[in-house]
Amino acid sequence: MAENKCSSCNVEDCKSRGNPDAEKACLDHIKNKFVILSGKGGVGKSTVAANLAIALAQKGKKVGLLDVDVHGPSIPRIMGLKGQKAKLKPPWLIPVKWNDNLKVISLGFLLPDDNEAVIWRGPVKGSLIKQFIEEVAWGNLDYLVVDCPPGTGDEPLSVLQILGDDAKAIIVTTPQAVSIDDVRRSITFCNKVGNSIVGIIENMSGFVCPKCSEVVDIFGSGTGEKLARETGISYLGAIPLSKDIAQAGDVGKALTELPQGHPVRQELDKIVDNIIS
Repeated sequence: MAENKCSSCNVEDCKSRGNPDAEKACLDHIKNKFVILSGKGGVGKSTVAANLAIALAQKGKKVGLLDVDVHGPSIPRIMGLKGQKAKLKPPWLIPVKWNDNLKVISLGFLLPDDNEAVIWRGPVKGSLIKQFIEEVAWGNLDYLVVDCPPGTGDEPLSVLQILGDDAKAIIVTTPQAVSIDDVRRSITFCNKVGNSIVGIIENMSGFVCPKCSEVVDIFGSGTGEKLARETGISYLGAIPLSKDIAQAGDVGKALTELPQGHPVRQELDKIVDNIIS
């Protein structure tokens, strides 16, 4: 039914809304779909997702950042967009712009009160995720980056099923063995649902001394790279822990604003180059 697909895409003015083939056509205008996963909570996955999206956008790529963490949407604060609201232009939801190259959508942009608890079961979350992917005016994107909550449950499963087999996972871990154990489950999850893995990022890999900038392995390092070798998955790089990361996340500042020689900036640049290549 190729005749139902749009020959060119301007989703805000799409006349074919409601046709499943037209919705699929809109997804076809997203070249690369990256789903950021981790079996373990607290590994800094949202920080990694947000700053990957920013770095790609600053390289001139058209990027969408999708936050599907329904119960704890942190992307608005990390992106410096807290208090912004997504707009409805029927039948489309208009994402919030970070800049001309980067659009962002999160449940945090729709809640009337930041302190409101979202008490939803799986089917409702799945419906919201489907809307966020198919009913948001993404337009033509080079990259869609999806920030998922930890684990292998409803949210990552819904995302991968809706995006399809061409969506690829980027898995975030920390050096500790307890994190690696959970990441192994994420790898198994991707293998079972049939989605390939771009690579593994080891976050909090060492600590950047605020006085001398030396990286000290207070949590250890290298276990993510070892796991990548064992599983035959690409190792994208390691981001050290730094007080600058915490401060940037609190005030919505991009890590790309750190000096070129900063260890975090150096590793982030390397990871983005590895992803693009």
